[in-house]
Amino acid sequence: MNTIRLSVLDQSPVRKSATARQAVQETVELAKLADQLGYTRYWVSEHHNTGSLAGSTPEVLIAHLAGQTRHLRVGSGGVMLPNHSALKVAENFRMLEALFPGRIDLGMGRAPGTDRVTASVLNPSNQFNEQDFAEQLMDLQNYFHDTAEDGPVAARIRAIPMVDTVPAQWLLSSSGQSSLYAAHFGMGFSFAHFINPVGGANAVDLYRSRFEPSADLAVPEANVAIFAFCSEDEEKIRQHQAVMDYRFIQFEKGGGIHPLGYDDVKNATYTLQEQERIRMNRRRVISGTPEQMKAIITKLANTYQVEEVMLVTIAEHFEDRLQSYRLLAEQFELGTTQQSTREHFLQ
Repeated sequence: MNTIRLSVLDQSPVRKSATARQAVQETVELAKLADQLGYTRYWVSEHHNTGSLAGSTPEVLIAHLAGQTRHLRVGSGGVMLPNHSALKVAENFRMLEALFPGRIDLGMGRAPGTDRVTASVLNPSNQFNEQDFAEQLMDLQNYFHDTAEDGPVAARIRAIPMVDTVPAQWLLSSSGQSSLYAAHFGMGFSFAHFINPVGGANAVDLYRSRFEPSADLAVPEANVAIFAFCSEDEEKIRQHQAVMDYRFIQFEKGGGIHPLGYDDVKNATYTLQEQERIRMNRRRVISGTPEQMKAIITKLANTYQVEEVMLVTIAEHFEDRLQSYRLLAEQFELGTTQQSTREHFLQ
């Protein structure tokens, strides 16, 4: 295994007693820090009708973040493709490529990023079926490469602006099904271990075995995303785990996602069934001291046979969130490998 690259997946979480505006500003501040520390890429998410997550329009946020940073690849983790027309996605990301050539990632998912009702309002024609998703992916390739087949409509449509570079395309998955799409279209593949801790390594193996080189990607490229929290204070680590335990149970019971602090959950009790779910959900989260986290992340990367791990960090206090990324950057010596990472993407 070569040097492990670390990246950030940011959902712009709204902390307890904070506002959505603060959450977005924290995303900007964290991106600047990640850029300085030597992280490889910074992806922002698409969620709707969820007050605790402020990231609803990744393409807008990407434009600002890329302008505030110098080295990071900046992208979506992801654009929920069924919510949008393929033409509009292509134009959004062609514009981003025009502004920041060679630094933009288009990560795409099939999930709605919200409830079905909200998804139907976002795109009333959304049928939530695989054939539509596959057709959108084919349309995107035509728009990005100006290769639409002759026809009464397609031949007249081009994604504007017509630029000569293409954003790096990734498919995101928590079930593994999109691994075949990523392999077929010659895209990168990112497995959301933070959503589903089962079957990810097999999905990455399947992706690699079926990969077909494309005009944009000659060899398979994969990463894994996981909830992560690093601290030198073991009490903070314990409290963070307690909050995450409660958050998952709350969500699974249909309670949605709400900003929480340790004081809200410290006296919580759980049924035997809930305790079993907690044991399962703890596989979605890694936490520990810097030395512990280096060992855990290295083991995860080896299990998936990937060279890049994306970290999703939610913390009660923003400074603890920043410090978690600082400690991991120091532990993995990201600053000393930043130049080689940039060279990796220029090859």
